[in-house]
Amino acid sequence: MRIGITCYPTYGGSGIVATELGLELATRGHDIHFITYANPIRLDPNIPRIHYHEVEVSNYPLFQYPPYCLALASRMADVAESYQLDLLHVHYAIPHSISAMLARQMTQSRRKLPFITTLHGTDITLVGLDPSYFAITKFSIEESDGVTSISEDLRRHTEEVFGVSNEVRVIHNFVNCSTYSPDPKRKGRELHAPNGEKLLIHLSNFRPVKRVNDCIRILAEVRRHTDARLLMVGDGPDRGPAEHLAGQLGVQKYVDFLGKRNNVESLIRLADVLLMPSEMESFGLAALEGMACGVPAVATRVGGVPELITHGVDGFLEEVGNVASQAARVVEALTDEPLHTRLAAAARQTALTRFCTERIIPQYERYYEEVLNR
Repeated sequence: MRIGITCYPTYGGSGIVATELGLELATRGHDIHFITYANPIRLDPNIPRIHYHEVEVSNYPLFQYPPYCLALASRMADVAESYQLDLLHVHYAIPHSISAMLARQMTQSRRKLPFITTLHGTDITLVGLDPSYFAITKFSIEESDGVTSISEDLRRHTEEVFGVSNEVRVIHNFVNCSTYSPDPKRKGRELHAPNGEKLLIHLSNFRPVKRVNDCIRILAEVRRHTDARLLMVGDGPDRGPAEHLAGQLGVQKYVDFLGKRNNVESLIRLADVLLMPSEMESFGLAALEGMACGVPAVATRVGGVPELITHGVDGFLEEVGNVASQAARVVEALTDEPLHTRLAAAARQTALTRFCTERIIPQYERYYEEVLNR
């Protein structure tokens, strides 16, 4: 198939999933055309059957805000006709679904161009609930030729809040279990834990919903019981406050703020435990990437996370904001070696049996065919 993919190209779960999906589809023989305003952060456009089309937005004095939605729709229609696309797959409802709908209408006299919208979380739980965007979000979902959600929890939330009548198909997030895999030797670990300390890791876009300050507080509590360090991977508005808090709590020399990184699998597999203290996660992609690397997560019992982590089996789930309980679980995993070995093995097995690309990507392929044949 010839598939156009649009996503936000910055760090964040929706862009990562969309990019990884395109890469996996290309390896399976499909022609993938990314249409967005910047090259997605994990995308190598030199890979065979991967194409990138930049959306240029002109600034005119008439427009207080550049009309990206319209520029995107025009580019979608142009790429669809020039490269004979079979369908568009847009990630994150606003504004991508509306742009895809316009592109479909622009080309309808010459070709069939269905579009599928994948809901990722904050496009529904945050943006979509804003009164300014509620009606257009609902409309964009109902106008989509297909709709998928990354978790059962997000599907239920979408149907309850927006009352949409069309089916929302659940296709969970996925991980390449070859790329994300354990490294028994943990080569390079000594660079971050020079004295053999236990190593914690957190990955996010450092938005308030990720509660990155809780990671610092967890480390401070854990260090009262065992020698540990923390890798903070990513960047965003709460990085500064987290750095300041580390200084206040006297743990700044045990925290490495590494900023935005590619090839995060090389960092994840060095760690003993992954921290995900989020206020909301529609799925928990960072935890899945950790699990595939044999790194169990201590996470919060929110959104779709319980669909991924089974408490006490392949990780731990605690309540949002309960730093003491989360820290206690981390200490438990770090100081009980047989427990950690069991959790790590079970985490890897969960990724292998439920969420590897070999299990999830064919679900998208079948859904594409279903939508095309309607």
